[in-house]
Amino acid sequence: MADEEMNTQQDDSAIEDLKERILAALETVIDPELGIDIVNLGLVYGLNLDEKGLCTIDMTLTTMGCPLTDVLTDSIHQALAKVPEVKDVNVNLVWYPAWDTSKMSRYARIALGIR
Repeated sequence: MADEEMNTQQDDSAIEDLKERILAALETVIDPELGIDIVNLGLVYGLNLDEKGLCTIDMTLTTMGCPLTDVLTDSIHQALAKVPEVKDVNVNLVWYPAWDTSKMSRYARIALGIR
């Protein structure tokens, strides 16, 4: 195996590890109304970490006009502050595709009694 190919695999592994740690941190952000974290609710649509440490989270809410937007955004900032590679956080609220219960994990559907 060429050194360049091995470095690429190591880089990919490091990126996947970092993504998993960011998602684990986001799993500590609980929707106060539903009592389930935003990852298992399927509210996180995407994440990106640039070379300067800016983590951009694309997420939605269960309903437009949700009064908990600021609470969730603050909780996301606090959770990601525990990931050393993340220097700053930008939360983008998106409304497409619209959220529905099919985006929830099996765990979240069972916890909320949704089939």
